[in-house]
Amino acid sequence: MPMLTTAKRVARQRGNPDQLIENRVAIAGQNSQLSIYDTYAPAARVALSSNHLLYCGMIHGRKIMHGATPTPREFCPNESFVIAAGQPVYIDFPDARPDCPTTCMTVEIDHRHLRRVCDRLEHDTPGAGHAPQAPAAPQALHVSHGGRVQALLNRLMRLYCDDHRDRDVLIDLALDELLIRMLRTKSRALLLESARSDEPPRHGLAAALWHLRQHISLPIDSQALARCACLSKAQLYRQFKRELGCTPGQFQQALRIEQARERLARGNESITHICFDLGYASASHFCRCFRQATGQTPSAFRSQHAGAPSPPERP
Repeated sequence: MPMLTTAKRVARQRGNPDQLIENRVAIAGQNSQLSIYDTYAPAARVALSSNHLLYCGMIHGRKIMHGATPTPREFCPNESFVIAAGQPVYIDFPDARPDCPTTCMTVEIDHRHLRRVCDRLEHDTPGAGHAPQAPAAPQALHVSHGGRVQALLNRLMRLYCDDHRDRDVLIDLALDELLIRMLRTKSRALLLESARSDEPPRHGLAAALWHLRQHISLPIDSQALARCACLSKAQLYRQFKRELGCTPGQFQQALRIEQARERLARGNESITHICFDLGYASASHFCRCFRQATGQTPSAFRSQHAGAPSPPERP
């Protein structure tokens, strides 16, 4: 089977969605990852979080964002959300339908690359790369952006889909421009705090989510997870149910399936290796869980998505 170009792979995956809610196509850069999400049916309280700083931009349609700001906010084209690593948000899709999907893009930015940009800006413009002596930075911000930033986002999306030999360099240059523009806005404090933070969240739901991501292949130890979150076991499970609508076990299962999809699409590992590496007890159990989540067997999914590039390294 000939290798698909990145642009053709993206077009094929978006044209043949695996799921109606937040159908995701991911494209990796050297220090970042672009994801395009299409939603084809109304939905509520869909969870989103990342181990990296997350830049979100609307392409088409409307969302309602919960948890990113003190009160729910509409999210429309020509607007951005900047979300700190480990900060969960919950999304409503009131208008999505099959003939008019709600579409957004996210860019996950490695904190080491972010720090390099902040250090460079501080060297060239002293004071611009230092965090202000002020109250703690917000964990998410809702901002409007003008035509220049929208043009930059459009260019970034084209670069991620390009197979030019200098693609990664060009992506990083455009990403640097986006970060510098963000550092000149009210997003500055959030970015600077993200750049200097190498440590995982220390308490609460964010700490539990981080722990599950770092130990995706291990059976869940509920007591250890509760200690990580500085909560009782009952409090932790109530938070998961209230905020994410699932148990820690169900959340871990979703993480495993997401990672399995990425690794199957790359095509350089056996299905059996992926199965046991992600902590499944048997290949039949993995196939059953994968089919329940995606509607396809792992082998069918691999055949449809062969040729996807690797995602960026996650700390």
